[in-house]
Amino acid sequence: MFSWQTKLVFLFSASLIAAPAFASHIHRSPTASPATTSHKSHKATKKAPKLRGQQAIDAERVTQIQTALISAHYLTGEATGKWDDATIAAMQKFQADQGWQTKLTPDSRALVKLGLGPDYSNAINAKDSSFAAPPSGAKAPTGPSMSSIPPTQASGFAAAAGVSQ
Repeated sequence: MFSWQTKLVFLFSASLIAAPAFASHIHRSPTASPATTSHKSHKATKKAPKLRGQQAIDAERVTQIQTALISAHYLTGEATGKWDDATIAAMQKFQADQGWQTKLTPDSRALVKLGLGPDYSNAINAKDSSFAAPPSGAKAPTGPSMSSIPPTQASGFAAAAGVSQ
């Protein structure tokens, strides 16, 4: 019926298929003892997650924010330097009125709008800088994408930047 070669191929194939069913899924080192291979609970060794980033607002910065919110009529009273419920509510109201998120406070756009944005007055290239007119012999840039800045606009830039012209 079947030749001995066909039977041998069938037997070999069956042993390859059945071998994983009898394999052990426990991997142990050859010298491991039963005491070292026990499964320990990982709950006891799990550490609390490390907090990252700023956890609280500095009291001086809170005072600045409160002063700006009082000036913008979103907060009443005096600046206390404490990030309390009234300050949080005022900041959320200010951000909501601008159409910004209100769940996380304070939003960087809100701080800039309140006049509390970054201070570049101590930057290396900001010292002794001015928006002075170019020397009299200099030519204004030309071309489709470059045009000279009107004097009223240049003075507006200077006033906004807080530098002398």
